[in-house]
This record gives sequence, structure tokens and C-alpha cells, in this order.
Amino acid sequence: MNDFLDIAYLKTGNSRQQKAYGLLSKLGIFEKLSAYTPLLTGTIPIGIDIPGSDLDIICQCKDHLKFSRVLIRLFSKENGFHVTTRNQKDLLITVATFQAEGFEIEIFGQDTPTQKQKAYLHMMIEHKILNKMGPAFKADIIQLKNQGLKTEPAFAKLLGLPGDPYEALLTFHP
Repeated sequence: MNDFLDIAYLKTGNSRQQKAYGLLSKLGIFEKLSAYTPLLTGTIPIGIDIPGSDLDIICQCKDHLKFSRVLIRLFSKENGFHVTTRNQKDLLITVATFQAEGFEIEIFGQDTPTQKQKAYLHMMIEHKILNKMGPAFKADIIQLKNQGLKTEPAFAKLLGLPGDPYEALLTFHP
């Protein structure tokens, strides 16, 4: 099973995954941010992206000011670059966004190991569910996303998970 720790799997994926691999390689994001243990998460790695889905890269950072400065130094020349640091649910986060070659790229940092961050955990659970439920379920997820539902609420709806879909998915065992 793919653990998604190395983006090389994108090279042999669908056309959008291959395009994402080319862009990420060209920008050198994973090499440039290697000190922050970057991981690509979200819908593109697991093939349930829709037009407009972004490339979500999560990182672990302890010093948000330093991380912001690194992001500014590396990516401030990219189209639409913006970086902000704020509190989110009592956790300091830094988020940088920019556009490149038809993709929105979001780089997200918090002081949590990347493999323990919710974005990665959600993606791994969703990947297991997709593998277990098959192509029809995957098509239903994509259809719900095309209708405006976010990823986790789409999974929760199809699986009949009550309550907060983001939290419910974390406790779901496929």
C-alpha cells in the first residue's frame, strides 16, 4: 500500500498526478523544504480531485517566523503568493499559497509531525476506504465533490457517519 511519503508514485498516476509531479519537481518544493518533512496530501494523491483542487503540502515547523521567512525567500516570486500565520483551534499554523501552471499550491505548517497531522491521517483513511469500496464509491465521492461538498463531508455522507465529518472520519476504521 502506498504510504505517500515519496511523490514518485505521481509519475505513473493519472494525467493530473503526472502534471503535479512535473510541477513539484520543477519547483523543487520537497527538496527545498526537506528540513520540514513535507508531505503531499489531499485529493490529488488519491485520485479524487476535481477541477480546481489544489496541491496541499503539509510541513512540520516549530519556529513559524523562520518558516514564514523560508517560504517568502523560496516562493514569494510565484503568482499570487501570500503567507499568513494564525491560531487555528489553539494551534499555531502558517499557510502559504500561490499559483503555478494551473495549480493552486498550499503549503501548510504546524508543530506536529507530518504523519500525525489530520490532513495526512484523513488522506490515509480515505485511501483505504476507496480501495475497499471500489470504483463506484470513488465516482460517487467525485460526484458529491463536483456538487460542492468538501472531501470529508462527502465521505461521511456516503458512509453514514454522524457528527463532525472531519472528526468522524478520524475514528472510522475501514
